[in-house]
Amino acid sequence: MKNRRQEIILELIAEQPIGTQELLIELLAERGIKTTQATLSRDIQQLMLIKQRDENGDFRYVLPAVAVEEKSLFAEAVLSVDYAMNVVVLKCRAGMAQGTCVAIDAANHQGIVGTLAGDDTIFVLVRTEADAKKLSKKFRSELIPRR
Repeated sequence: MKNRRQEIILELIAEQPIGTQELLIELLAERGIKTTQATLSRDIQQLMLIKQRDENGDFRYVLPAVAVEEKSLFAEAVLSVDYAMNVVVLKCRAGMAQGTCVAIDAANHQGIVGTLAGDDTIFVLVRTEADAKKLSKKFRSELIPRR
């Protein structure tokens, strides 16, 4: 339920400007998801959503700016990168895979056919094994060295 709710939250903020938790709760309810403000607050934190002014000067929830902050979001969330044949697998901190996956999708990396995220794992389907190797190398270069 949590994963589905968070997927819908990401869909909603991508579809329209949402500036308050109250509006987000209403829109979730319209899609059949009943939630409390406390649960929504935790979802917003786990998805790493921020409030940012849009072109009209109104505040709205957004993922961290993909082009500028994708690397820091990625580095904070992803623990390891590996690949097998034409699939890249990213292991993430619990609850951070979906937000990271949305950022990867928005970045439009060359060769990616599609992505799938769970709670702590992302599968990235690419066209060829060479693409998987290249993308894995790029993703590994963005990781924070861990001790």
